[in-house]
Amino acid sequence: MVKTVYVAESDKEQREIVVRSLSVMEGVSVVGESGNGQTAIEEIERLNPDCVLTCLALPNLDGFGLIGRVRKRSTCRIIVLSALSGDGFISRAIDSGADYYMVKPVDFDSLRDKILSGEKLSTKKTNKNMDERITSIFMSVGIPAHIKGYQFLREAVRLAVDTPDIINSITKGLYPAIARNYQTTPSKVERAIRHAIEVAWNKGRIENINNLFGVKIYTPHDKPTNGEFIALVADKMLLERA
Repeated sequence: MVKTVYVAESDKEQREIVVRSLSVMEGVSVVGESGNGQTAIEEIERLNPDCVLTCLALPNLDGFGLIGRVRKRSTCRIIVLSALSGDGFISRAIDSGADYYMVKPVDFDSLRDKILSGEKLSTKKTNKNMDERITSIFMSVGIPAHIKGYQFLREAVRLAVDTPDIINSITKGLYPAIARNYQTTPSKVERAIRHAIEVAWNKGRIENINNLFGVKIYTPHDKPTNGEFIALVADKMLLERA
């Protein structure tokens, strides 16, 4: 059975990426889109989709308001797609009536699963938000958030935590998966991640890095490969989750 989806996203480029990615998914049909909260509400009420995807930073009516309005009139699934990863935002969205919250950049295979399934996110699951922990690790080792490799590395760690075996096929699996989400090429993903790691090493925070992982395995002249660094962070996340 095909699930109809409405996309409310203020960023036009991001909205186009989401709509384009959903349009090729089996079992999913996009019935409408808007970058305006008030317009989105009017169209959602008219189209009555099975699922609503929304960001939080919508003009005229923000994502929280949209979630509340939709929930009063419909039992459709509501999934938030947002760059805001704080527990407060997630808890507020879930408490407002959202069924699930995904932090951008979105893994579209996972998004499809969330659209088609009845899985809900409990606010209890947000207490140890993965993205906040990854952010803390990256800040500690000196990877600045403004460079492209930061985003790619964050996505790489997420994928390695969710699918540990992907680290064994980094060039054929991991890089292409990230590239698809960002509409870029695997080679650019690889180079950007390499640059991010080199930035951290050039800042000389080797002691922080060794302390973080609990072993003194690196020196200023001994940088890990992309795969080694991603695996180290992912392993730490998995150990903390256990």
